[in-house]
Amino acid sequence: MRYSLFSLLIVGLLLTATSSADDAKDEAIRKDRKRIQGTWQVTALTINGNKAKDEDAKKLTVVNDDKGTWNLRSGNMEISKGTSTFDPTKKPKTIDFTPTDGGGKGDQFLGIYQLGKNARKLCFAPAGKDRPTEFSSTPENQHILVEFERVKSE
Repeated sequence: MRYSLFSLLIVGLLLTATSSADDAKDEAIRKDRKRIQGTWQVTALTINGNKAKDEDAKKLTVVNDDKGTWNLRSGNMEISKGTSTFDPTKKPKTIDFTPTDGGGKGDQFLGIYQLGKNARKLCFAPAGKDRPTEFSSTPENQHILVEFERVKSE
């Protein structure tokens, strides 16, 4: 009888610890989604190690909401939109995004991100490739490295 009671106590403690870890992860996700919400202008773009011209990169903006949806714009034209999931508990923080319209529709892209108050950085691999482990873009790794600055609302 004691063994059964002890086993139930251990299982209960494990479930509580798992629930607490899940709650902490969910809270971290909500926090980063809230922080990423808004309009972000691309300030630097490097694809396969090739840096885009500043004037070309700065034509691009991304609008994020706090539910995980985004849209990519060039000037006033929407290029693509989709959904994303975050895991800010990983080191580095991870992001997976899937375009639902436009370029890459239906593909899943695996990436990592850094998020500051008014700046953020994203590095992701082409669809079907492994997630980056560092913020770099070279011809060998074929990663896409993007730096953003928050567009201040008027």
